[in-house]
Amino acid sequence: MESPAPADARISIIGAGPGGLTCARVLRRHGIPVTVYDRDAGANARDQGGSLDLHEEDGQLALREAGLLDEFFALARAEGQEMRQLDPAGRVLAHHLPDEGETAAPEIDRGLLRDLLVRSLAPGTVQWGRALTAVSGPAAGPRTLTFTDGTTVETDLVIGADGAFSRVRGAVSAATPRYTGIGFLEARFDGREHAHPELSRLVGQGGAHIADGERGIFAQRNGGGHLRAYLLRRVPVD
Repeated sequence: MESPAPADARISIIGAGPGGLTCARVLRRHGIPVTVYDRDAGANARDQGGSLDLHEEDGQLALREAGLLDEFFALARAEGQEMRQLDPAGRVLAHHLPDEGETAAPEIDRGLLRDLLVRSLAPGTVQWGRALTAVSGPAAGPRTLTFTDGTTVETDLVIGADGAFSRVRGAVSAATPRYTGIGFLEARFDGREHAHPELSRLVGQGGAHIADGERGIFAQRNGGGHLRAYLLRRVPVD
């Protein structure tokens, strides 16, 4: 995009995840209008995944620029910085306990983070239920966005924040995702303190991981009495 007046430019962000929403919030704080398009039907249309750690040198820096750092700390779990490394028999090999007042990388549930970011934007900034199929037009703009419902939008700048299988990537790069050979299976446990006290003690206040070179487990404590685990194995893509 070449524009002497960025505040008059039509800017479109594809993807209402943490990156896309934070970008939108920062632009709006600088008086630059922006629209976010996301394929989800709404902010709470699906489970957003597990806990996310935001570090001082990147995620927290972005939220500071977005003017949301204090609100983040009000929701984040500093105790979630605890980390345990276990051997396959469950013996503790390494154990990090955060110091009092440590804020290097607090944990926050992804759903809470998305809600915080969505609330910080003016109504209508995020357009839900808009799944992108293609980006076309000259590199210098304007670009045309085509959505699955057949509608199109002309825009001066497109920002891709839509994950590994980005529809925007093809407009700027020939790179494509490839399978690494490692498959993840997710498990969730509710009522961790009463229904799963052994798992709760094993994981602690943050996360715990176990691996033997071929298999692995990463488990993490989430908010609201939940616990989530990821089982890692070398498996074919199918």
